[in-house]
Amino acid sequence: MNLFQEATPEVAEEVLSEEKTISVIDLIVNGGTASIIIIAILFVMLSIALYIYFERNFAIKAASKIDKNFMNQIKDHISNGKIEAAKILCAQTDSPVARLTEKGISRIGKPLEDINKAIENAGTLEVYKLEKNVSILATIAGAGPMIGFLGTVIGMIIAFHQMATSGGQAEMGLLAGGIYTAMTTTVAGLIVGIIAYIGYNHLVVRTDKVVHQMEANAVEFLDLLDEPA
Repeated sequence: MNLFQEATPEVAEEVLSEEKTISVIDLIVNGGTASIIIIAILFVMLSIALYIYFERNFAIKAASKIDKNFMNQIKDHISNGKIEAAKILCAQTDSPVARLTEKGISRIGKPLEDINKAIENAGTLEVYKLEKNVSILATIAGAGPMIGFLGTVIGMIIAFHQMATSGGQAEMGLLAGGIYTAMTTTVAGLIVGIIAYIGYNHLVVRTDKVVHQMEANAVEFLDLLDEPA
């Protein structure tokens, strides 16, 4: 019983000594200059990705807002021959749908095919505005994990170089520490890539909805012009 009581504190002390807390900052700092540089690059990429996502998200949200009664008012103005009133209404409404409709109204009197072509050209420009900088998110989603993996490879090379130059006397604890520290760049790269990938796909889905809305209103406007007098 006494032996057990004497051994217990020693065992507890040994268990506590084996428990080590890993700090993210320690992992980055202990990874060496290459790891710090790559983590910094990934942090910049993450900041850019988040900025583009939120900026585009707000822009797309604003573009998707339009008065449900907008097209009805346009129909009433055109049916009553109030072309200028229809143009003013479009100018007062800040949305891609309104700008496409205004482009079509400005071509009234010309063949329907010319009006359709003008609306398509304006629509291409509006889609380009909506997709501004979104491709950068796709680039970050692909490049982030690769840059992180590059950091890990560099860390592994350094660790094995230390083993080779130590004449077989390298401590396994130091090598293991260097290796798991190097792996942090891969984790960071994957986090950046996943966030950018999710953000990119979300923006693509929201942009497609606005494009469909633009197409539907363009068709509705052309049908209005094609109606028999």
